[in-house]
Amino acid sequence: MQRTFFKQGAEAKLERCTFYGKPCLVKERFRKQYRHAVLDKSLTTQRIKSEVRAMLRCRTNGIKTPTIFMVDMETNSIYMEYVEPSITVREFIADVQQNQAGDCPLLALAEQIGQIIGKAHQSNIIHGDLTTSNMLLAQKFQGDAQSTEKFTPADILQKNIQDLEVVLIDFGLTALEGTPEDKGVDLYVLERALLSTHPNTDHVFEAILMSYKKNNPRGAAEVVKKLDEVRLRGRKRTMVG
Repeated sequence: MQRTFFKQGAEAKLERCTFYGKPCLVKERFRKQYRHAVLDKSLTTQRIKSEVRAMLRCRTNGIKTPTIFMVDMETNSIYMEYVEPSITVREFIADVQQNQAGDCPLLALAEQIGQIIGKAHQSNIIHGDLTTSNMLLAQKFQGDAQSTEKFTPADILQKNIQDLEVVLIDFGLTALEGTPEDKGVDLYVLERALLSTHPNTDHVFEAILMSYKKNNPRGAAEVVKKLDEVRLRGRKRTMVG
């Protein structure tokens, strides 16, 4: 199976290949040289299992994530679907802002994002690194069947947001059975990532929060309370330095 380098992060490298004819992305976690080999293997195995469980639980609850093809514990690798065509939510927001397309596409996107996070938190799935780079916009699926109309990444920028769906990726920092505090931090990470990367999007995050409350009615009030507490702690750290 020939693999070509795609990207490298702090925890893993990503390579592309084909898996029985399907586009595949291989995520291989690094060996941490500063850790004892036995401890490193144990921790890496736990992280891989948590990542796979979170992705499977997401799909069970109607949240789109890449399909997992295979897990190889010997090489600390996850073989998963390479979602194409797609662009990151970060790229989509930047394009909308650059072309002054107005708020409608962003608010419709916020509705989708809030719905997905609400469903995830209701199922006690904490993503751990909610940024606009860890969300893709891809061609919408009907059930398990992809629409017959084929998009290119450039086409996605021209499509109505209702024709697209958000796909969550990179669950490397995920946690399951999260507390309201964990969920509040999850939302805070998204808020800071959104506002720091995309100026003047406060209203977009508020729309995400409204959708979140609607799609997580049982736990939203307590989570939003924790979000406010986390925000306060963040402001105090900023003032203290």
